[in-house]
Amino acid sequence: MTALILLASCQEKKQEKAALVYKTMKVERTSQAVKVGYSATMKGREIVEIRPQVSGLITKILTSEGQKVQKGQTLFIIDQVPYVAALNTAESALKSAKAAEATAQLTYDSKKELRQQQVISDYDLQTAQQALVSAQAQVAQAQAQVANARNSLSYTVVKSPLSGVAGMIPYHVGALVSSNIAEPLISVCDDSEMWVYFSLSEREVTDLTLQYGSLEAFMQGMPDVTLLLSNGKEYGQKGRVNAVSGIVDASTGAVSLRAVFPNEDHLLRNGGTGTVVISTVRNQVIVIPQTATFELQNKVFVYRVLDGKTAQTEIKVAPLDDGTSYIVEEGLSEGDVIIAEGAGLLREGVDVKASPDPSKGGEK
Repeated sequence: MTALILLASCQEKKQEKAALVYKTMKVERTSQAVKVGYSATMKGREIVEIRPQVSGLITKILTSEGQKVQKGQTLFIIDQVPYVAALNTAESALKSAKAAEATAQLTYDSKKELRQQQVISDYDLQTAQQALVSAQAQVAQAQAQVANARNSLSYTVVKSPLSGVAGMIPYHVGALVSSNIAEPLISVCDDSEMWVYFSLSEREVTDLTLQYGSLEAFMQGMPDVTLLLSNGKEYGQKGRVNAVSGIVDASTGAVSLRAVFPNEDHLLRNGGTGTVVISTVRNQVIVIPQTATFELQNKVFVYRVLDGKTAQTEIKVAPLDDGTSYIVEEGLSEGDVIIAEGAGLLREGVDVKASPDPSKGGEK
């Protein structure tokens, strides 16, 4: 009985001293391509809501929904009859005013000669002069009314202010429209280029700005970006980041960026969604799997293996990652051995034994 007890005690001590087997990896420098996706929304480079500037009934619709339109192309015609009549009235009033001006001019010239002959007094001459000034003012007012009537008539012909693609038309021939209608007559979008908006965190933008030296250098040095469409397929052409907002959204802590993509085939549409993928390649960097790390108070740690024991080590990682690995900027050196998996379950000073094959091990 005593011998059995001693044998069991020895076995327990051996088990306590036995080192645990964990997946480990030796830190090396390599090249790493990092791809990070960001949700994005699309807008045409220019979009205009076209509204009437005068009131009236729509008499003609000269475009179709989704049709390509050119700058200056007539899209709608609003009833012109009352505006033609208003222009004719204004032109008649102008003619009358000009006739009155001519009469006042003759009267003034006549009285000016009579005054030189001292036939009439200065008062009579000044009265004639004031009548001429009044007649000239009436002509100017009539000319303004003609210009206003002519403009109003021109506004009955609604033209496209830019080339692009027509949107939906919520009105029909005979509908009464005015400048304060709730919906525009039509929207025209210039989608020859598509502006794609996405957001980075304030920290990411700050780190990238420091990395490149300035926002301008960041935009110039940043590689072209890729766009994944809503169906998950990659858009055939690359885009470039051409604008970074100078304001941080207080509610989200994010900074908006804009990438521009060519859209000759009109595959991208205003209001569409997708994912902007930023790809960067870092040469001669230390790359470790995220399974080898754990976070504590917003800091990232790994366990190095020193003399067969775990040693907790804080590291600094690059702001951009691919979701599975980190690029380590500080805290590790080439040749260090670290725990490759399960770091969050370990503690300082645990005896460990490296698995001979990283594809095996991890079992105690």
